[in-house]
Amino acid sequence: MPIIKSAKKRVRVAAKANDRNKVTRLNLRNSMKAFLASISSGKGVSDAQVKVNSALDQAVKKGVIHKNKAARKKSQIAVAAKNSGAKPTVKATKVAAKPAAKKTAPKAVSKKPATKKPAAKKSSTKK
Repeated sequence: MPIIKSAKKRVRVAAKANDRNKVTRLNLRNSMKAFLASISSGKGVSDAQVKVNSALDQAVKKGVIHKNKAARKKSQIAVAAKNSGAKPTVKATKVAAKPAAKKTAPKAVSKKPATKKPAAKKSSTKK
């Protein structure tokens, strides 16, 4: 058991973080199991794949797993879904029609007038 005050706090903080991370890991594990079950049954593979990808993204966002591990798992899941004969899932993103941008006349670039050189001093030479 720690004696120093900061070490005691560190134990409390680590315990809280562990509890938070358990929920995310559990969600990830359950979605992976559901995906594997859907592959074996052949039904709902694409929905399960979307849920696993979402759980992986959330785990990365919360810092539970590394982003490269998530990318690797997503790739493995996509291969497994493809081998099971499921159609690939493509997220349908609604792209709102953007209003046409008003075309404005290009601004006239005003150049500064060239600075004039001061007139050369007339040298008065006495002859």
